[in-house]
Amino acid sequence: MNVPRILSSALLMSALVLPSLAHAWWSGDFKHRTKVVLNTSAQGMETKEALSGVVVPVRLHSGNFDFIGAKPDGADLRVIAADDKTPLKYWVERFDGTNELAVVWVQLPNTLPGTDKNTVYVYAGNEAAVAEPINAALFDGAMAAAIPFSGQNGEPVADATSALQSSGPLAREATGLIGPSGKLDGQAVSWSSDKLKAAANAPYSISLWFKPEAVTGTLIAQGPLSLKLDAGKPSVTVGSTTATGGELPTGAWAHLALTVGNGKLTLYVNGAQAAQTDLPAAGAPIEGALQLGQGITGLVDQLEVATTVRSADWLKLAHAAQSADAKLVATSTETPDSVAHAEGGGEVGHFAILVNNLTVDAWVVIAILGVMFVIAAWVMYDKAVLVGRADKDNRKFLSGFRDARDVMTVSSQGMKHSQLARLYEAGLRELTKRDVGKTGSTPLSGASIDAVKAAIDADLIRESQTLNSKIVLLTIAISGGPFLGLLGTVVGVMITFAAIAAAGDVNVNAIAPGIAAALLATVAGLAVAIPALFGYNYLAARIKNISSDMGIFVDEFVTRVAETYGAR
Repeated sequence: MNVPRILSSALLMSALVLPSLAHAWWSGDFKHRTKVVLNTSAQGMETKEALSGVVVPVRLHSGNFDFIGAKPDGADLRVIAADDKTPLKYWVERFDGTNELAVVWVQLPNTLPGTDKNTVYVYAGNEAAVAEPINAALFDGAMAAAIPFSGQNGEPVADATSALQSSGPLAREATGLIGPSGKLDGQAVSWSSDKLKAAANAPYSISLWFKPEAVTGTLIAQGPLSLKLDAGKPSVTVGSTTATGGELPTGAWAHLALTVGNGKLTLYVNGAQAAQTDLPAAGAPIEGALQLGQGITGLVDQLEVATTVRSADWLKLAHAAQSADAKLVATSTETPDSVAHAEGGGEVGHFAILVNNLTVDAWVVIAILGVMFVIAAWVMYDKAVLVGRADKDNRKFLSGFRDARDVMTVSSQGMKHSQLARLYEAGLRELTKRDVGKTGSTPLSGASIDAVKAAIDADLIRESQTLNSKIVLLTIAISGGPFLGLLGTVVGVMITFAAIAAAGDVNVNAIAPGIAAALLATVAGLAVAIPALFGYNYLAARIKNISSDMGIFVDEFVTRVAETYGAR
């Protein structure tokens, strides 16, 4: 047996296989995806039983989905299971690329209890992809009707299962709980179908979201079955049996559900059991038209009817998922590079997450701050070099000036960066005009000495202006940088909250990236201002010292001239 050859082959196979395992990505044609996790553990929204066929809405917005990289109509959306292989059934209720909002209903084949591994992926970013047809089998076989109230204002209400005939026209609220919501005005909306019935005490379940304007009236009625509100207190009745419990405040969304079967009549409010009572052995069948909103006003969303008894965990999960409860639903944006990095043992950088979630206004502000930083850095470098060379040449010139016996014979050659040398040359020009130092020249009068000093002072001012030129750009960076950054942050936070409000998604995992990315603009502003502040203080101190040396030199030069060539 050739052991080295076998080992070499094994290593080669590992090298070929491991990268493909580490880089899990359904299709390379899709450039990005949104990871959606339903946490059914104690740290999330805990459930006790495994559920199959639950259909939940996935809300997409600028905080968890790259609308710029997706097709404008959402035709390239694909939903894949946690194994990153199995396509899932889905239906796009809404996709608004302009306002960066979408709602995608996804069927979860299996939802395990007590785990944070219930994951689906929403892929996008493939320009060649075409829209897939709506899957009629999105809901499980027990779902008799699923009415999302999508559509335009005044249109009939359609059933997503295609089992029911459309109702009459109904007004819509464009920004409802999940997508558009129906507006009840006291007139009943009704549906009829052979599927909407149950024999006496046979399994039957109804659930819906309701936001009441008036807290008294009949919300649902079908034969002997009714769901009513009395001063905000819901009660469900089948024949002579009634179960009452819970309370609905005005102006707030609430999830109401009722189940009939197993000898029990049960009422649920916001995913929790509110009341339960026994059913008599002989009951009346539930049949006839299903009426919604007789004598009651408010908003309604996601009406579901099933010919089974939905379990407490099913209703709890549906309530939490449809309301985008942050404890249950977590979303995040991923790219092939970020997934490869994470699965390769690394972790997606926080800075990369912030950059990926920056809004356009934040990019504009950061770009302006970037230009300001470059200008400030250039000014600091230019001035640091200038004052460094000036300081060196000034010391060299001053040493020669003080060692010279005759003020007219000081050499300034090779000291082109020295302000003192240039002031000396200015004074020397004035003295030469007055023939100072020549044979037979008259001594300088007090007025002449004052004139020489005035000429040197004029050059001193010009030298000071040169030293301080462009320093104002640093003060602009110091004072303007943080304000520009704050502007970017405020606008970014406003956009993030507006998107969350429009999407109806209160998930902290969706809000956090947008808020954190908005704060990046303030960080950028401080990153410009802080170095500029340190550089400004350093340069201001150096320039002040050079200015003081120039003032002292002018006094010293004029004094020596007066002493040597002034009139006695």
